Amino acid sequence: PRSRAMLWATIKLCCGIAHDHLRRLPGLKVTAITAIQTDMTGLAVRRSPHLPSKIPRYIQQLMGKETATRPEPDGGVSPSPFSSVNLSYIAQGERALQQALSILQQHTSWQAETMLDAGAVVSSAALPGLGKVFQAEVVLAVPVAQLHRELFERMEQTPQWNPTLSQVEVLQHVGTDTLVTHEVTAPSPGNLVGQRDFVSIQHRGRSETAVCLVGTATHVEPLPSQEGCIRAEFRLSCIVLQPLAGDPGCTRFTWLLSMDLKASGWIPVSVLNRVLPQSQTDFVEHLRRHTSATACP
Repeated sequence: PRSRAMLWATIKLCCGIAHDHLRRLPGLKVTAITAIQTDMTGLAVRRSPHLPSKIPRYIQQLMGKETATRPEPDGGVSPSPFSSVNLSYIAQGERALQQALSILQQHTSWQAETMLDAGAVVSSAALPGLGKVFQAEVVLAVPVAQLHRELFERMEQTPQWNPTLSQVEVLQHVGTDTLVTHEVTAPSPGNLVGQRDFVSIQHRGRSETAVCLVGTATHVEPLPSQEGCIRAEFRLSCIVLQPLAGDPGCTRFTWLLSMDLKASGWIPVSVLNRVLPQSQTDFVEHLRRHTSATACP
């Protein structure tokens, strides 16, 4: 009875704050939903006699999708459609999103990098927990919706226009806004750093004025490193797409990138600090050319 009372007190609290706060604080919404689904699933597995056979409609509305559990033939409740592993993927993506938004909202002292290419301004800052973070900013003559499709919904097609990648595979779709991906870089000229592969959570956050696409490293079993590659990690990647004020056909593109290339000690830090911003400007240029070529007349 006590656990039941605590659970429903939590639900009522979440619903009470939903109207005024959850729309402004999407991270809180996901945290609340995750907690509720986890508690519901745990009670369902234990076949608690105190658990209702159907989650109330207002909880379904809070979740934002038809994710409520369904009654089983024996009158019990089936588990949440999201497993604990999938919920952890969503939580990882949401944490990365909130971390990126926090960085973008702070008055960080960004230092201009010497390399300015493809119209992109690249700067960097050393941030706690992430090390050196690079920020690329550029305006692209492409609508937000088109960039959004290319960078998230058509992610597996990226190697067709970006020669720095040899393979992008979506290993799993988790809901509508979270992906588990495996990316493999192409051999670089001179192969100075060597090929890398990445296993990541890709998570999407959307509002009326922007689309945020974040990535962060995760672990999937069993998925050994690609032969000839070193398993590297995205500490944080966040691309923000915003319509240009006064010209919705153009997009203000902002990209935060912090990456651990797992490089061996013989590669100087100065070299690595050139590789990452160069990879950003190269990517932006390939994206610009691709989207310009495929733009609707």
